Amino acid sequence: MTATTRVPGPAGLPLIGSLLDLRRSSLATYLAAQRDHGDVLRITAGPPGLRAEIYLVASPEGVQQVLATESANFRKDNVFYSEIRESFGNGLLTAQDEDYLRQRRLVQPLFTRRRVDQYADAIGVEAESLVERWAAAPDGTVDAAEEMSRFALRTVARILFGQDVEQAVETVHDAFPVLGAFVRSRGFSPVRLPREWPLPGHRKALEAERTLYAVCDGIIERRAAEGVTEERDGEDLLGLLARARDEDGNQLDATELREQVLIFLLAGHETTATSLTFALHLLGKHPEQQRRAHQEVVELLADGRRPTAADYPKLPYLTQVLKEAMRLFPAAPSIGRRAVKSTVVGGVEIPGGADVLVAPYVTHRHPDHWEDPERFDPDRFTPEREAARHRYAWFPFGGGPRACIGQHFSMLESVLALAVLLREFEITAVDLDVPLGQGITLEVRGPARVKLTHRQEL
Repeated sequence: MTATTRVPGPAGLPLIGSLLDLRRSSLATYLAAQRDHGDVLRITAGPPGLRAEIYLVASPEGVQQVLATESANFRKDNVFYSEIRESFGNGLLTAQDEDYLRQRRLVQPLFTRRRVDQYADAIGVEAESLVERWAAAPDGTVDAAEEMSRFALRTVARILFGQDVEQAVETVHDAFPVLGAFVRSRGFSPVRLPREWPLPGHRKALEAERTLYAVCDGIIERRAAEGVTEERDGEDLLGLLARARDEDGNQLDATELREQVLIFLLAGHETTATSLTFALHLLGKHPEQQRRAHQEVVELLADGRRPTAADYPKLPYLTQVLKEAMRLFPAAPSIGRRAVKSTVVGGVEIPGGADVLVAPYVTHRHPDHWEDPERFDPDRFTPEREAARHRYAWFPFGGGPRACIGQHFSMLESVLALAVLLREFEITAVDLDVPLGQGITLEVRGPARVKLTHRQEL
């Protein structure tokens, strides 16, 4: 096929292109653009002189090229990652080249399946605490988005900080939304004023950043002063990070420790919270699928015991429910890169220096790979149907050499937590449509309430 430099895409409005559409709903704009213009297209936004161009790649084959087979040519050099780096540090999510390779070598052993499975008890503790709180919920109604955000934050903070969990949770809970909104506004703005300018939004974000850094630094400094040992700090992730050495004996310094902690807090709670929120929301709208999931859970955990890591593979239908929720509502709805040199993707030439976007939210709805794509159907994820699909038709954890290091942890946490909640409660969705937005992760921009009925009352 001969490559073309004439790239299709929405015309938008005179002078500003698709700017207003993107501001109203970037996800709806990407979906419409793919439907109308194909699998490699260009979206322009902004006035002349400040115009941004985004090349959207929607086919699984193109996604694989960007994230995996030619990943060296598509780097995290765009504005959005730069803003995340400025606020949350140069941890594993944002680091590149030698920094990334060094960090990955140090951190990878802490995320093996065997190591992650040891966190199952901490997941169970927080899930049981959530059950107690939900049992006392006024009118039996809770906002799933708020509840899952707090649950996922407490879980990852417990795993990171062990006995210091309470010291960190409230600060992170208050600071992360402020910093996330700041990163989003700067990442999508054609004009970015210097951060040090004393504007109200800047001051608020920088204060949140200072508070967050201070809490993490305080815990790290206390651990260093006491001497971090396995006997005293057990197996919490901060202790493991502080003791980690590469093959040359190098370790993370205090700033690098804080940056890894912040990235783990960001990636480890917002993404899992999103997946759990929409799993509950969808089950609350689909009683037959909820009945099947509940039956699987009670057959395995009929004695009321806390689930373990060994139970995870014994919950295949609940895992399918989660995967289908992650298909429809991927926590990372789009993933940005910047092309180093001119490259042909799907017969279209993408120039060097171009901003390139792959979007799970779009590819997960691609009609060539998903029949009736808006329908909730966990049976899409039976082993046979998964094996028959393109590897990159479903990629909520990214892919290639930069695939999410914590994907087994996220799946384990989500499935075990859902098992505990479904054993205890029948879920009914109150809000049938949940408004969405895009920030660092997929955002719930309205209530996502569910009605809880304790199983003992049925």
